Amino acid sequence: MILEGKVFKFGDNINTDWIISGRYKFAITDMKKLSQYLFEDIRPDFYKEILPGKSIIVAGENFGMGSSREQAPWVIKEAGIVCIVAKSFARIFYRNAFNIGLPLIETDTSTIAEGDQITIEVDKGIIKKAKDNSATKFVPWNNFRKELVHCGGIIAYLHKNKDFKLD
Repeated sequence: MILEGKVFKFGDNINTDWIISGRYKFAITDMKKLSQYLFEDIRPDFYKEILPGKSIIVAGENFGMGSSREQAPWVIKEAGIVCIVAKSFARIFYRNAFNIGLPLIETDTSTIAEGDQITIEVDKGIIKKAKDNSATKFVPWNNFRKELVHCGGIIAYLHKNKDFKLD
């Protein structure tokens, strides 16, 4: 699997309220509409900067901390973000993201800058920057994570694998 896009860089400890403000929690239930307010409290008009299918969020440590709201990864996916690369993720955000098929990559992000064009080779565990072809390595996903993303999340995965049983 190859993922490509322009980098939008964020820092450490990006919480779910910054991803999507709690004030919209019950006011807007359509995730596509809700995605228009992505990061509005810390990066106004971010939604207008996104190139759907060609944008990658890169962040520091503990991305997705805070509440366990599923809206946070959903709005990122609905906005057309290809994936998120961060030094680390909050555990519940990590699980929620893969459950909906949103790709996450954990690695050192210190050499990746705002505006970089990057290519992520998931099977090889390599991120390459287009401007200088430098590479950052990460631990490749296991087959289950690959299949979750490929299917579009856990529900689609379970439908596809109807004989799946928890032992």
